[in-house]
Amino acid sequence: MTVNGSSALGAVVPEEVALAREVPRGEPILEVRDLVKHFPLTKGIILRRQVGAVKAVDGVTFDLMHGETLGIVGESGCGKSTLAKVLMNLEPATSGSVRYKGEEISRLSGAGLKAVRRNIQMVFQDPYTSLNPRMTVGDIIGEPFEIHPEVAPKGDRRKAVQDLLDVVGLNPEYINRYPHQFSGGQRQRIGIARGLALKPEVIICDEPVSALDVSVQAQVINLLEQLQGDFNLSYMFIAHDLSIVRHISDRVGVMYLGKMVEIGSDAEIYDHATHPYTQALLSAVPVPDPTARETRDRIVLTGDVPSPANPPSGCRFRTRCWKAQQRCEVEEPLLVAPSWLGDAARHDSACHFAAERGVERETG
Repeated sequence: MTVNGSSALGAVVPEEVALAREVPRGEPILEVRDLVKHFPLTKGIILRRQVGAVKAVDGVTFDLMHGETLGIVGESGCGKSTLAKVLMNLEPATSGSVRYKGEEISRLSGAGLKAVRRNIQMVFQDPYTSLNPRMTVGDIIGEPFEIHPEVAPKGDRRKAVQDLLDVVGLNPEYINRYPHQFSGGQRQRIGIARGLALKPEVIICDEPVSALDVSVQAQVINLLEQLQGDFNLSYMFIAHDLSIVRHISDRVGVMYLGKMVEIGSDAEIYDHATHPYTQALLSAVPVPDPTARETRDRIVLTGDVPSPANPPSGCRFRTRCWKAQQRCEVEEPLLVAPSWLGDAARHDSACHFAAERGVERETG
């Protein structure tokens, strides 16, 4: 019997329990429910008191299925990276639940957290600052083995690191080189190799290609797809580029001001978007055809993005939405599949007037 990652006697759940259950492909491996992360705003120097909070993540709910890629998109400042850090327990959650293989992990510490982190790894955004410049590639990739020595005994670690370099497309003889001797794309491959070292089941990719050239982005994305099949991985893929997210993702979640406003399969989001914010994002995606670019119908949002320290009442998108009504000001929309949508477009959307573009719902 476990309660919040602890046994009935109050001891931390051992590593064997956290890793014991095999999750069938297509079932949730990570379950997030009403996750909240608020950063307090304080006032005063000697007597500090809280006067507010930055609501970076404010009630996010979703499942990550075993073997799938869930893309997370949204404007800068909407809470994507904070969500990733809370899932990794790099930032403590203010409230809510994160369950890995059915075990609550948001309040774990010590051996229990160590066991879970072996199976949930992260690839960071900036390949230049996420690698220690004073460590060789071999030391960087092999560092996880120091924390989890059961994965690779000391005598086998050099061979294990060389195998990982080979897997991500780098020369195994580069093991003694330093990060400054590599290009940006090669550095990100080193970061991916480090994430693979402990043979995890879930990898959280926090904008892993945003700092790379377009041609290198394609190489890294193809590498991630290949590794997913080879190692049976589940990805949460955070990005700004909607084209990249469509290429790699099975499902897509759209965030706005700390909330998930729409989530569905890639076809449902890209071909049948029903939330006005998602439709605005998609209308801004660059089109390679000059003729189509001239004739396309852009949605230009008015107004500024509200402060997460003081979000609007009701629907948070209403201050920039052309569909906004009085109801949007007083009633927060739920993330549900509206019954009035057709089968192709029926997926979770947090809008009172959710409808495909060009098809307006009656606002009675």
